Amino acid sequence: MTIKVTVWGENVHEKTNKVVARIYPDGMHNCIAEGLNEDKAITATSVTLQDKEHGLTEEKLENTDVLIWWGHAAHGDVSDEIVDRVQQRVLEGMGLLVLHSGHYAKIFKRLMGTTCSLKWREAGERERLWVVNPGHPIVQGVGDYIELPHTEMYGEPFAVPNPDEVIFISAFEGGEVFRSGLVYRRGNGKIFYFRPGHETYPIYYDDKVKRVLKNAVKWSQPEGSRWIDSCPCVPADQAPNPIEVKGEGLHQAGEEGFK
Repeated sequence: MTIKVTVWGENVHEKTNKVVARIYPDGMHNCIAEGLNEDKAITATSVTLQDKEHGLTEEKLENTDVLIWWGHAAHGDVSDEIVDRVQQRVLEGMGLLVLHSGHYAKIFKRLMGTTCSLKWREAGERERLWVVNPGHPIVQGVGDYIELPHTEMYGEPFAVPNPDEVIFISAFEGGEVFRSGLVYRRGNGKIFYFRPGHETYPIYYDDKVKRVLKNAVKWSQPEGSRWIDSCPCVPADQAPNPIEVKGEGLHQAGEEGFK
C-alpha cells in the first residue's frame, strides 16, 4: 500500500498575486502533490482553505497518513474546530510536515506551545541549506547542501521549542542563519518543519526540495498502532495487583473524570 498524503494549501496568493499565479498556475498545493506523486510509494492529493471544512473532514483525515501544511496570509481563517481535529490525528500518529510560513499556522503554534516568531526579509537573496545531520532519513540523496538562488530570508531567533533534532541550517546571502529543518514528536505523531517555500519563487519545482519532501513523508508516516488518548479510570477491582480501597474518594463508581 502507498503512503496517503494530503497537501493542505491556503490557496490565497495564487488568486490574488500575479507573480504567484504565474509561477504556480495550478496552485502551490497541486505542485507539491505532483512532486510527491513522482514516487510510486506515495499517493498525494490536495485540499484548500476554501473547501468545505477546509478540506479536512473527519473522513479525509482518517484516510491521511501524512498531512502537509502551507499557509501564509489567512492563518486566522482556519477554524479552531479543524485545528482540534488535526491535533488529535497527529497525537494518534499522523505525520505532519509544516512548510515555510506555516510556522505561524494555528496547528503548528498549538503543537509547539510558543509564538513561533522569527526575523525575515524579502530580497530575493541566495540561501544555502546545509545538511547538519547527514545520517537522518530526511536528507538521503540530498548531498551536503541545497542551494536556492532566490528566496526569502528567515533569521534567528526562531521562537520554537528545542527540537528533537536539527536537520538543516540555512546561511543567507545577507549574513543571517536559520534552523531550517526541525523534527519533533508529539504524542505518537512525527512533525517536520521545513523552511523553504516562499511563494514568489519556484522553490517547489527544485529537485532537491522535492527529494526532502518525499523523504520526510516516508519518515513521518505512522508507525505502530494508533494511540488513543482516552484517560480512562481503572477500577480498583481491575488493578494489575489486588488492592483494597481505602478512605473516601471524589468520584462515584462509573463517573467520568474532570478534563
